Amino acid sequence: MKTFFSDLSNIEFPVSDRVSGRTVRKSILELIQLDSPQFTTDKFLSIGELNAYREKYIEGFLKKQIGSLTDLDQTVLDSMKDKTTLTDKLDGEELQAITFGQRIADKVADFGGSWTFIISFAVFLFLWICLNIYWFGNRGFDPYPFILLNLILSSIAAIQAPVIMMSQNRQEEKDRERGKKDYMINLKSELEIRMLHEKIDHLIINEQQEVLEIHKVQIEMMNDILKRIEKP
Repeated sequence: MKTFFSDLSNIEFPVSDRVSGRTVRKSILELIQLDSPQFTTDKFLSIGELNAYREKYIEGFLKKQIGSLTDLDQTVLDSMKDKTTLTDKLDGEELQAITFGQRIADKVADFGGSWTFIISFAVFLFLWICLNIYWFGNRGFDPYPFILLNLILSSIAAIQAPVIMMSQNRQEEKDRERGKKDYMINLKSELEIRMLHEKIDHLIINEQQEVLEIHKVQIEMMNDILKRIEKP
């Protein structure tokens, strides 16, 4: 297998990975020259080294746009460097254990916001009123104006409201985590698209160089034919 030595790191690579400095985008080339000033357009490097500088360029672009990288941004960059799928990483994260109190709060919130609760509570109120007015002749354990019933309703409302708020706070926390994951996925998609544009531009430039080389060879062949024809 044919190999070549990279002018950037002096490491041996397969010749199929060789990339000419002429085909490297100017912004990437300037970034390479910051680390290796001796690297010019007539030198060669490997595709792996070029991709590393592409990722470095994207990291610098993010820092310039955002100012400083957050943990979410760094996670996205690490995922790009490791060539891993971000969604699999997010789905594989361990969920926090739900405590007994949180489980009860969720059940109370689910039941309190359902038609089952509304209908059953309406039936309870109706039976309570009928029992005290008609069955006990308004002389039962809770005659009109139903002071005991009002106390029970106030107690239920006082307990139910903070329990439901606990469940809502947990839901807001879930929404925040979901928003962070959406941001990370969207950010990685944008960076991958930028990387894809860079690779497509590189292929176009490389193809143009090859076409120019073919034209040069054809011109040289034509000149040789003309010289032969002009000879007596």
